[in-house]
Amino acid sequence: METTRATHGRRARRSSLAIAALPALLAALAGCGDRRREPGEPPGDGGPTAAAPPADAATSSPAPAPTASSFAAASAHPAVPTAVPSASTDVVAGASQRYEAGPSVIASDSIDGAALRKRHVERIKADDSPVTVLRGQGPLELGKRICEAVVPRRPAATPVLLKPNICGFDSVKDPAKSKGDDGVTGRITQPEFVRGVVQCLKARGHTKITIAEGCGHSHKFWKDLAQRTGYEAMAAEEGAALVAMDDDGVYDVAGDRPGKPLAIRGIQATHVPTLLMPKVLAEHLDHGLFLSLPRLKMHRYAVISVGIKGMQGTVMLSDSAPAYKQKWRMHRELKEYLDTKAAGQEDRALYLSSLRVFAERMVDVLEISAPDAVLGDGAPAMGGDGFQVLQPTAEMVAIGGTNPVRVDRVAAELLGVWNSPALARELGGHRTSPLIDAAAKRFGLDLKATAITGDGADLLKSPRPVHYKAMAPFRLDWEPGQAPLPGGPAKGLVPAPPASQKAPGGEQGGGSDGGPAKPEAHAPPLPPGEKIVIDGKADDAAWSGAKAVQWDTDYAGKRTGFTTRARFLWSKQGLHALFELSNTGLNTDRSKPIGEERKGLYKEDCIELFLTPAPGSPRRYFEVEIGPFGHFFDIAIDRDARQEDTAWSSGATIATSQDAQARTAVIEALLAAPGIVGALAPNARLPMNLYRMEGKDPRQYLAWSPPRTSKPNFHVPEAFGTLVIDP
Repeated sequence: METTRATHGRRARRSSLAIAALPALLAALAGCGDRRREPGEPPGDGGPTAAAPPADAATSSPAPAPTASSFAAASAHPAVPTAVPSASTDVVAGASQRYEAGPSVIASDSIDGAALRKRHVERIKADDSPVTVLRGQGPLELGKRICEAVVPRRPAATPVLLKPNICGFDSVKDPAKSKGDDGVTGRITQPEFVRGVVQCLKARGHTKITIAEGCGHSHKFWKDLAQRTGYEAMAAEEGAALVAMDDDGVYDVAGDRPGKPLAIRGIQATHVPTLLMPKVLAEHLDHGLFLSLPRLKMHRYAVISVGIKGMQGTVMLSDSAPAYKQKWRMHRELKEYLDTKAAGQEDRALYLSSLRVFAERMVDVLEISAPDAVLGDGAPAMGGDGFQVLQPTAEMVAIGGTNPVRVDRVAAELLGVWNSPALARELGGHRTSPLIDAAAKRFGLDLKATAITGDGADLLKSPRPVHYKAMAPFRLDWEPGQAPLPGGPAKGLVPAPPASQKAPGGEQGGGSDGGPAKPEAHAPPLPPGEKIVIDGKADDAAWSGAKAVQWDTDYAGKRTGFTTRARFLWSKQGLHALFELSNTGLNTDRSKPIGEERKGLYKEDCIELFLTPAPGSPRRYFEVEIGPFGHFFDIAIDRDARQEDTAWSSGATIATSQDAQARTAVIEALLAAPGIVGALAPNARLPMNLYRMEGKDPRQYLAWSPPRTSKPNFHVPEAFGTLVIDP
C-alpha cells in the first residue's frame, strides 16, 4: 500500500472574484400572470411580480458588489455575528396554555436569532393543537369569533401586534376602466376582519394594539393605501396604531421607530443570512403577542398565500438600502426561469428549483419570526392566482390556529390543493404548496394527523373545489361532480419518489406528501480530546462516530457497481472529509507534482466535493477536486454572475493511500478555507454534492445526488443534497 501526503493550506492567494449584485431587470418579469401596471404604479406585495425594486428605489444607495472575501465568509453580513445559544422556550399549544415569558432576545439593537429559532422550532414541533374552521356571515363576525377561539390569552398589559396582508396585490386600478375592479379588493385582508380581531382583544382588556405591514413601497404610497383601503379609518376608530414595517425615512426614524431594521445574530447558516427584523416585530416577539392575519387565497407562485407566505411582509434584507425594498431577493432565482420563458421556452424544472429555494427561505423566516397564532380571513377565500384572477369560495370562513404550518395545511385543503395528484403532475410531485412541504419536513410534522375543529370543519369532509392559475403555464379548475383532474408525472419532469422511498446514500428524503427526495450526510463535531491525523490511513477513533454515506449511482441515477463511501467531521479547524474508493483503476498521471494545483484533474480519476457555504445563495459554491494520489484543484463558482475564481483556495491538507491489487484508495482531507470554516455552525444545513470520476473506457461519472441530466453535468445546484452540521 502506498501513502502520499500533501499540505495545501499554506497557499497564500488573493481572490480575484467579483460577484456582481443581481440586476434590476427583474422588474419586467414577463409571464407573471395577467399583470397590468399603469406607469408610476407600484409593484405588488414583494411577491414574484414585484421581483425588482420599485421605480422609486432609483434614489436609494446602490447595492455594493460583494467581494471574494465576503463570499469566502459565506456572505455573512457584518452585523450578523456568531450564534449565541439559548435555552429559552415559549411553547404555545392552544388558546388556554399557561404563558411564561422567556428571557429577552433583544440586546444593543440586535436580535438573538439562534434563541428565537430554538424557541419557535420547539413550539411548532410540540404544537399539535387543532386548527379551527368557522363559518359565518361576514368578516367582522368571523374576525371576532376566530380570535376568541384561537388567540392565546395573555395579561391585559401585553402589547399585541397584528400583521394583516395589506399589500398583496399588483397595482391600484381605476374601477371605471377595469369593470369595477380597483385592483385591491379581494386580494388583501379585509379591514373589517381585522376590526373584529381588535374588538376581541379589547374585550380581553388589551389596550396597546398595533397593526403593521411591510409593503416595500414609498411612505406616500403607504399613506395613500391606508386611506384607500379603509385601514386608516378603522385603526383610528378602534384606537389601534397603524404603521409600516419599513425603513422608508419615516417609520424608521420617527416616534418609536417601528420600521427600524435590527440585525439578527446567529443566522449565517440559514438560507436568509442577510435577514433583518423591523423593530416593532422584534419587540412583540420579545415581550408581546404577535398575530398573523392573512387573506386566504391562492398564489400564482407559492400555490397558496396564508401563514408561511404571509411572512414575506416582515422581510427586510441587508443586501442593499433601504432594506425593506429588498424583498424581491427572496425569489431572485425566478429571474432565470422568466428569462427562458420570455425567450419562448418552458423550463419547468427551473421553475420548480426556484420555488423550492423560495420555500426554504420562507421557512427560515418562519423559524425566526413565527407568529403566536394565524387567523385567516376567508370571507370569502379566493381561488385563482391571487392577483388578477379571483374566484371567491361559496362560503365565508375563518381558519385559525397556533401552529402556522398546520393552519396552512387546512387552508390548502379548503382551497382544493391538499394531497392533489393534479398539482403533483404540474409541480414535480408536490401534492400541495412546496412551502408547506418544506415546513413539514423542517419541523418534523405529520400533517395528515392534523386535527380540525369548529362549525366549518364539515366543509372538509368531502372533496373541495379547486381553481388555481399558476405563474407557470398550467391551470387547475374542478368542481364536485366533474371528472377528476388528471394526475401522474408532468411531461418532461423526473417523477418525484414517494415519501417512503429512501434517498440514495443518505437519510430518507422527500416532502410531506411525496416531494422529491435528496440525500443527507451528517458531520458530527470532532469529540473533545480527540484528533484526526491526516495520514491517509483513516484509522483515527473519531471516524467511527461519523456515519458514512455510500453511492454507486452515475449522473443519471443508474447503478454502476463503483462504490464510494464518504464520512465527515467538523471542528474549529475546518471540515474533515474521508473518502473510500472501491473498484478504482488509479488512472492518474503521477508525473505531475502533487504540491501545486492541477488543472484538468477532472479528466483523470478523482473525487469532487461541491459545497454551498451560504444556503441562501445556492448558485454560489465551492468545488474541491482530489485525486487518489493527492493531486488537487479547487475553485469558487458563482453561476448567477457566471464567474469562476480559480484563485480561491480550499486551504486543504490532503493525504491518500492506495492498494492497486485490491483496487481501493483512501482520501483524507481537512478543508480549512475561512469560507468553509465560517459555514460550520451547529444545525446548519449546507447544500452539498459528491462526485467521482473513474476509468477511461467506459468513463464513469458517479454522483451521490444524481443531477439526472441528459449528459454528464455536475454543476446543477438544484440537485445538491445536504450536509447537516450536527451540534
